[in-house]
Amino acid sequence: MKLQKSKLFIVLSCATMFLTSCASDKLDLYSQSAAISGKGGTYKVGKPYQISGKWYYPEEDYDYVETGTASWYGKDFHAKYTANGEIYDMNTLTAAHRTLPLPSIVRVTNLENGRSLVLRVNDRGPFAKNRIIDVSKRASQLLGFQTQGTAKVKVEIMAEESKALKAALTGKSATTYASASKKSNTGKIITIPKKKVSAYTNYTPNVASAASGGYYVQAGSFSNMNTAENLKNQLQRYGQIKIMPADVNGSTFYRVRVGPFSEQSAADTALARIRNAGLTDATLISE
Repeated sequence: MKLQKSKLFIVLSCATMFLTSCASDKLDLYSQSAAISGKGGTYKVGKPYQISGKWYYPEEDYDYVETGTASWYGKDFHAKYTANGEIYDMNTLTAAHRTLPLPSIVRVTNLENGRSLVLRVNDRGPFAKNRIIDVSKRASQLLGFQTQGTAKVKVEIMAEESKALKAALTGKSATTYASASKKSNTGKIITIPKKKVSAYTNYTPNVASAASGGYYVQAGSFSNMNTAENLKNQLQRYGQIKIMPADVNGSTFYRVRVGPFSEQSAADTALARIRNAGLTDATLISE
């Protein structure tokens, strides 16, 4: 394993790119390599998941190339867990993608100014306005679109580097995952790693299209307060957690919610993370 990691570091160091369009925008080689290497996460592809009525199908696709709109995300998720268990740092060179393996290595090129950067994909998103990738705050600065917020980009997976990364994390070579068939997950057990909690699914709140109170991710609704507290403690990594009692047909249910989020895109990202953690019945709420 140590030999594999040493080889991986060499591969990634060689793959590291400097900005190509502006001589004054230089990156330190060690810093960029360290950003790509990551810490604390695991390798995962993930099951199909649904956000705002749209299905996404994670898979190992080492021929992936796509052109579209990139955005960036920052302090709302800084120091929180990513979808594969790493800690998000908005000042390092990472990104969120809807379907690529976590982690994987991509080259992102800003087609508006020619700048190109290698990033480590370790999170899920974005889910707003058909954007194809969310990059860290630092990456948006180096790619030259932080101020404007979005840019037209080309995203290419770096196949050999991504395969080497998988091998270093799992000890296994890369094998393409086939997309699963479309179906809804309706299991009665919700899982946060190493713990299980029985979920009551007979109460499903409606999601409003917009509201002044903000957006929440409802992770579960329980008739037992202790069960709700247990889930709350497990969800601390995902942000501010609230337990909200509600009377439903004469019975009290304790709703466990993450938020509020001022924008639906941020709530959608949190929803994807929580569903990736095993809470497949989590829903988006607007109040």
